[in-house]
This record gives sequence, C-alpha cells and structure tokens, in this order.
Amino acid sequence: MSLTVTKVDVWAAEVEDSPGGLAKLLSALAGAGANLDCVIARRDHSKPGKGVAFLTPVKGTGPRKAAKTGGLAPAGKLTTLRIEGDDEPGLGSRIASAIAEAGVNLHGLSGMVMGRKFVAYISVDQPADAAKTSRALKALAAPKKAAGTKRK
Repeated sequence: MSLTVTKVDVWAAEVEDSPGGLAKLLSALAGAGANLDCVIARRDHSKPGKGVAFLTPVKGTGPRKAAKTGGLAPAGKLTTLRIEGDDEPGLGSRIASAIAEAGVNLHGLSGMVMGRKFVAYISVDQPADAAKTSRALKALAAPKKAAGTKRK
C-alpha cells in the first residue's frame, strides 16, 4: 500500500452562520487567485450565529493578503497532516489504529474518497504528535516482509 503523508498549513476563521457567510470568505480568496485543496466549515455551537472555517493551502501574496483581510489566520495551535493514497476496505480503521498505537490522541480527522483514491486531513495538538503520526503511517504503508522459510 502506498500512502503519501505531508504536513500542511491550515488557516482558520470565524464566519457568520448565515446564508452567504462562507461564500463571502471564499469569494475574496477566489478573487485573489487562491486555489484551495480543502475547505471544512461548520457551526460553532458554543457561539450562536457563528461558524468556523478551515482552509488549506493559502499560498501566494494575493491570497494571503485576502485571507488576512477576511479574518483568516494560520491555525497555529494545530498541526495537520494530509494523507493520500489508494482506497481500500478497512483502511480508515487501520489508519486510526496505527495512530492510536503510536499513542497519539487526534484533535480531528476529515477524510473522503473520490473514485479509487482517498485523502484525509489529520490534526493533532503538538508537532511531536504529528511526527509520531507520520512515522506510524509510513510503517503502516511499508511492505510487509514475507515469513522466511526453513532450510534443511
């Protein structure tokens, strides 16, 4: 199995929980030429009328300026890994188990499949946890050695 694990910078912003709240933010970024790979947005039930949006990547001078103007900032308290590869039955369970066996408590996970490929974003609380997660996923993806045979 082949997995690609990459650290990504995620930007976050509070958005209005109303029609057009997220569209306003995304329109400003699109107008500045941003090409996003992932957008996750949801209501913030602890703040009525507000939501939160997470975006990656925000690259280039124009998109970064538009992001800051729109209230986005790097999500500095989170370390996020992007995992991608071929989809197969049970893979999500094996990924979650490998991370758990590495002793890492996930902050968040979002994953999706398109065709025969998957992509997931895993957020952890500390850079050291991201390193442990990356090692665990690389070990999971490593080819298994066949059991040796006995010689006479």
